[in-house]
Amino acid sequence: MSYHANEKGYYGEFGGAFIPEMLYPNCEELRQNYIRIMSEPSFQEEFHQLLKDYVGRPTPLYFAERLSEKYQTKIYLKREDLCHTGAHKVNNTIGQILMAKKLGKNRIIAETGAGQHGVATATVCALMGIECVVYMGEIDIERQAPNVARMKMLGAEVRAAKSGSRTLKDATNEAIRDWINNPVNTHYIIGSVVGPHPYPDMVARFQSVISEEIKWQLQEKEGKENPNYVVACVGGGSNAAGAYYHYLDTPEVGIIAVEAAGKGVNSGESAATSALGKVGIIHGSKTLLMQTEDGQITEPYSISAGLDYPGVGPMHAHLYKSGRGEFISITDDEAMTAGLEMSQLEGIIPAIETSHAFAIFDYKKFEKDDVIVINLSGRGDKDLQTYIDYFRL
Repeated sequence: MSYHANEKGYYGEFGGAFIPEMLYPNCEELRQNYIRIMSEPSFQEEFHQLLKDYVGRPTPLYFAERLSEKYQTKIYLKREDLCHTGAHKVNNTIGQILMAKKLGKNRIIAETGAGQHGVATATVCALMGIECVVYMGEIDIERQAPNVARMKMLGAEVRAAKSGSRTLKDATNEAIRDWINNPVNTHYIIGSVVGPHPYPDMVARFQSVISEEIKWQLQEKEGKENPNYVVACVGGGSNAAGAYYHYLDTPEVGIIAVEAAGKGVNSGESAATSALGKVGIIHGSKTLLMQTEDGQITEPYSISAGLDYPGVGPMHAHLYKSGRGEFISITDDEAMTAGLEMSQLEGIIPAIETSHAFAIFDYKKFEKDDVIVINLSGRGDKDLQTYIDYFRL
């Protein structure tokens, strides 16, 4: 059994492309071309050159000595926070902007929650001189002001989504509407492993550079390619997909996905899709989705702007349903405490999304010789105000 997408874009029962007729040509053009374009030597060469010289890859695999000492196990951090723009998001936007150019598109749209994907998209559009429109929920615009300023400095137009919960889900809805209205010249850079096929698979492939590097870096440090566990936070799940990618079909490597429980899984204010979700369709993909009895999407909540998505990518839905992935739900309070502990033990202030992943040690005990790789997906600069308000710093 493989945990990768099949040719129709399904991970087990999840995935596919459930899209309005108007979007069919866009998705079909991408589906027919993405693997061919990605495997062209000229594409690979340009992609890896930009990752090296512009993004700053490979990112270090860092042995967190004090954290390891505290939890009596071997903890390595994959330092995606050191990428240009401060998170893993740029791996995918570099890939997709090159894809858009190959397809002859001259306008880019994107959605963003925490703003990291918006910044990464605006960055590559500035790099390539391409028009950029980023949709962002009105609430997220308020709580992620520094990232909004960065996008504007980079020349992007930021459009507020004012409907629904005014967060990531609604920003995605607005971006899809734009795409329907501008099908010929516009490429939609989706920022996570969500949306209709081929997006979940394409984004995972661009992010798979993370686990590709982990393999040879661990070989150097531990004399083996495979850790005992790979840990990542999951909202839509692109950082997780990248960290898991080359280990998906390696059963001896445990996969741990950490979700946002908000104020508690059953508090009514949560984003723990695995615990609360039922099968449904969101943004063109069949997946696990938080919804009411009659199928209306329920509003997710997390202190972290990047994890409050009501669904999860189809890869992760399949990992959960099949039992291949172990899912742990972490509350706001647990994540914030873990983020502060991480800052003070290792001198690294993590994004609040990533802080959720560091909170698992109260829930899961590891052996002394276990090698655990945690994907440190983003840095905490963008969340300083939330940290300040929470801890009254």
